[in-house]
Amino acid sequence: MDEYMLIFRHEDGSKVASPEQMQIWMDQTMKWIGSISAKGKFVGGNGLLFDGSKTVWAHGVVTDGPFGEIKETLGGYITVKATSVEEAVEFAKGCPVLQGEGNSVEVRRLAKNDGLH
Repeated sequence: MDEYMLIFRHEDGSKVASPEQMQIWMDQTMKWIGSISAKGKFVGGNGLLFDGSKTVWAHGVVTDGPFGEIKETLGGYITVKATSVEEAVEFAKGCPVLQGEGNSVEVRRLAKNDGLH
């Protein structure tokens, strides 16, 4: 069985949800993750914070960011076990992130750890 990362992409990083809306989304997300976990397929995951973040560019250039005015932001990810990319896609289809217009969940198979460092 392979592991897949489900990456949450938000179309408009400049929109700020109310604390009430954030709580609703968090509750929905926890129920969604719970349904995957109940099948023994949840591996782990995290949200991504913006405070204190930096972007490292070529030639050692470091900037503050990401910034809210960018077109797309990464909000977080989870890792799941799945027998195929199609099964991982089915998990992704239930993600509450998809309620937002233009939002998406990218599904990527993780490379297997072959013992190389």
